[in-house]
Amino acid sequence: MAAQGAAKAKPMTKTEIHTALAEATGLSKKEIGGVLEELGNLIGENVGKKGPGVFNLPGLLKVTVVRKPATPAKKGVPNPFKPGELMDVAAKPARNVVKVRPLKALKDMA
Repeated sequence: MAAQGAAKAKPMTKTEIHTALAEATGLSKKEIGGVLEELGNLIGENVGKKGPGVFNLPGLLKVTVVRKPATPAKKGVPNPFKPGELMDVAAKPARNVVKVRPLKALKDMA
């Protein structure tokens, strides 16, 4: 059997990210961990119930909260997986959905 080409690289682990950022910035791994934890807290405050619902990490990504309205229950809906069969769809309550959108600089990196 022939080789399928180069294997994909594995995603970085948390430790590898901390190490890479520590080497690039000159900060310690512990300080990097604190920065990332605080970034997570900051995002949580901004997309939380009392926040504006939007967090923008300049040049990389935008995190927004979208309010999805409630959907009523439906009976006799065609089943997309078994043609000719009907199914019932349960009602869904209103909910908040977090969306993360890449910005131009991040798209250009890919």
